[in-house]
Amino acid sequence: MSETTHDGRVAVSAPAPPDEGLTAAQLAAKHGLTVSGARPSLVEYVRQLWDRRHFILAFSRAKLTAQYSQAKLGQLWQVVTPLLNAAVYFFIFGLLLEADRGMDREVYIPFLVTGVFVFTFTQSSVMAGVRAISGNLGLVRALHFPRASLPVSFALQQLQQLLFSMIVLFAIVVGFGSYPDLSWALIVPALVLQFCFNTGLALIMARAGAKTPDLAQLMPFVMRTWMYASGVMFSIPIFLADKPDWIANILQWNPAAIYMDLMRFALIEDYGSEYLPEHVWAAAGGWALLLALGGFVYFWKAEERYGRG
Repeated sequence: MSETTHDGRVAVSAPAPPDEGLTAAQLAAKHGLTVSGARPSLVEYVRQLWDRRHFILAFSRAKLTAQYSQAKLGQLWQVVTPLLNAAVYFFIFGLLLEADRGMDREVYIPFLVTGVFVFTFTQSSVMAGVRAISGNLGLVRALHFPRASLPVSFALQQLQQLLFSMIVLFAIVVGFGSYPDLSWALIVPALVLQFCFNTGLALIMARAGAKTPDLAQLMPFVMRTWMYASGVMFSIPIFLADKPDWIANILQWNPAAIYMDLMRFALIEDYGSEYLPEHVWAAAGGWALLLALGGFVYFWKAEERYGRG
């Protein structure tokens, strides 16, 4: 483009830039740029998560090893901690408050220890999930990876810790007269369902904790209330036999109680099906499916917001 100046000379003006008038979004699309950390589709997110499976496993193992690295007893604390909790609960609830009503001592002690170990699995998964994002902001901001890797890895860490602890649990159960039989095969599906439930719950708490870090200070009180309402220290149908049926039904159908009772049914010879709610396996599967799928989708929807701000 040219024009004549006042002295008769011809001036040539520079052509308009090809990107003039384009918005930032249009410029990015024109040059193939995408939003950093943008949320992929759900199917693509699952694929990315599967591609990081080796990282998830390695990260969980590293966290498990480092958890007690400063303690002299090291990894033994994985077993000692729930055992000490069980000893305290037995003294308070079993001896002083007689929460073992209706149970022989040979049944109540394995019942109590199993409940403590299994509930600790859920409790630790929830607490780790709350801090999964907020406690690893350096990693989240430095590297690009599906953020669900973190809560899934922490849930896997707690599963590995439970498996170590179960060696002692098996010894206690056998020591009180419940020997391995076919019912012990039910341990595997019970643990798989509980792991799925715990992972979904950890994903939910990870998103909530990323937005509200103070939630980590509140959750111990919530988990303690949940523990007392789940029959860790007492049998719900026996202890509440003189209360309205709806109270016992609500407590028995809560997922923590269901997974504990399934494990007790599998391990303890004299803990029969009369202690379990109806359709207990369907309930266990329903809770696992609901939390695993719902928690995953809930976490994925906020993928692009983690680590920002």
